[in-house]
Amino acid sequence: MSRPDVVVTGLGATTPLGGDVASTWDAMLAGRSGVSALTQEWAGQLSVRIAAQLAVDPSEVLDRVKLRRLDRSEAIAIIAAQQAWADAGLADSGLDPERLAVSLGSGIGGATTLLAQDDILEASGPRRVSPHTVPMLMPNGPAAWVGLELGAKAGVHSMASACATGAEAIALGLDIIRSGRADVVVAGGTEAVIHPLPIAGFASMRAMSTRNDEPEKASRPWDKGRDGFVLGEGSGVVVLERADHAAARGARVYARLAGAGITSDAYDIVQPHAEGEGAIRAIAKAVADADIAKTDIVHVNAHATSTPVGDMLEIGALRKAIGDHPVLSATKSMTGHLLGAAGALESIATILAIRDSVVPPTINLDDPDEGLTLEVAAHKARHLEIPAALNNAFGFGGHNVALVFTRV
Repeated sequence: MSRPDVVVTGLGATTPLGGDVASTWDAMLAGRSGVSALTQEWAGQLSVRIAAQLAVDPSEVLDRVKLRRLDRSEAIAIIAAQQAWADAGLADSGLDPERLAVSLGSGIGGATTLLAQDDILEASGPRRVSPHTVPMLMPNGPAAWVGLELGAKAGVHSMASACATGAEAIALGLDIIRSGRADVVVAGGTEAVIHPLPIAGFASMRAMSTRNDEPEKASRPWDKGRDGFVLGEGSGVVVLERADHAAARGARVYARLAGAGITSDAYDIVQPHAEGEGAIRAIAKAVADADIAKTDIVHVNAHATSTPVGDMLEIGALRKAIGDHPVLSATKSMTGHLLGAAGALESIATILAIRDSVVPPTINLDDPDEGLTLEVAAHKARHLEIPAALNNAFGFGGHNVALVFTRV
C-alpha cells in the first residue's frame, strides 16, 4: 500500500538562544552560546554552577494568572506550540479537530513543581499545597495542555524516552499520519529542570561539565577537553501534515519528514551499547524508511552531548550506518542539552539547514579527538546544498531514534 508523504508546515521554539525559531536560528548560525553561570543562591553549593537557561522567560509571553497553573515545562510547551500553529497558518483553516493529534513529551516532566510543593508541604503543612499540583507535575501535562489549547481530538500522546523524547514524539507523529488517524500532528518536546536536585544527580554521575569559570566554552562536543554535557531548558515543536492536505490549503512547506528509525539497546540503564549497535540500527532503519540512498544524506545534526564516551560512539555508528561523507554539526555546543526537548529542537535545526542550504557550526571544537574521522562544520556555518539530512537522538535506557528529513 502507498504511504502518504508527511511534510513540516510549522515550527515553534523557545530556547537558551532565543524566544522563537528565528532568533534561535540566527544565534546558531552566528555561533553564539546560550550557556551562562547560575546566579541563583542555591547554585553556590553545587559542583556544577552553569546551565543554558531560557533567553525569554515564560512570564514575558504568558499571562501570570495562567502561569500559576502551569509547570515551567508546560508553559514553554504551550509557547512553542502556539508559535508552530501560527507559523503553519492553521488557526483559521477549518481543520476538523478529530483530524488533529498531539505527540509531545518530556524526559523528566514537572520535577520542579514536585520539589517546590514538597517544600511547601514540609514547611507549612498539607493545606498549603496547591490544588494544581498534580496537573502541573504529571508527565502528560505538557501534551495535554497543548491539546487543550489547540482543540486536538484525534489523540494526545505523551512520549517519555529520556533524551530521545522529542525525536521519538516526532516519529510517532509520522506514524499517526501514515496510519490515517490524523491529517495534522503537533509534535515535539519540552524540558525545564534547572534545579539543584537534577543538577546534583547528574553531577554525581559525572555526566556534566564542571567548567564553571568558562560557561560558554563548557559544551564542546568531540573536543579532547570535553568533560560532560551542559544542562539546558526549552521547547521545540513542529507541525507535521499530510502532504496533499498541506497542498490543498496552499501551505508553505519547510521539508519532508521522510523516515524514522527507532531501536533499543537492551544493554544498560545509562551507558550506550559499547559498539553503538542500537544507534547503527536506528540510523539504517531511518534511511530505509525514507527510501533514499545513504549518499543522499550530506548533513547530520548529531546527538553529540559533549560526553567522553558517547560522542565517539556516535561517530563510529555514523560511519558504519551511512559512511564517511556527511558534514556534521553539534548544536548542543550552543544550546546545551535540552534533554527531552533536544531531539525536537535539533530537528528544527536540521529542517532549517535543508531550507537554507547551510550547516550550523559546532563551537568550542578547538582540539578535535583523534576519533573524529568525519567532517564537522567547526566554528563557522558552512553553505552546503542538502537534499537530505539526518537527526540523531539517544537517551538513557537505551533509546535510539533517527529521523531523516529531505528537501521538498
